[in-house]
Amino acid sequence: MRSDYIIMGDTDFVRLMALNPEPQLRAELEGAVVMPTGAVPPGVVTLNARVRYVDESTGESRNIEVVYPTDADAAAGKVSVLAPVGSALIGLSVGERIDWTFPNGRRIRLRVEAVHHPA
Repeated sequence: MRSDYIIMGDTDFVRLMALNPEPQLRAELEGAVVMPTGAVPPGVVTLNARVRYVDESTGESRNIEVVYPTDADAAAGKVSVLAPVGSALIGLSVGERIDWTFPNGRRIRLRVEAVHHPA
């Protein structure tokens, strides 16, 4: 299940909009409920959160950290928020699903299973 909007902390929102995101992510951000960063519920995917998700199109489960583009490191499981999977997951809550289209036209359906925030 997916709500009609994503949830964003104000700091993440400002940072992401400054990156001039591609149209699909920009549309998600423009429809976001933006709140003070400290008020974002703990089950929401934010920048620097560790996320366990399932790709429902393949059944594969993965653990990643959604990071700012300069911190991306695929070998360490750090996925840029501007990469397709990072863009799809940002702002979702545990249990939510999203259908996302990659730049090459491939569609995926992801479900958030767990979110852990840095201490």
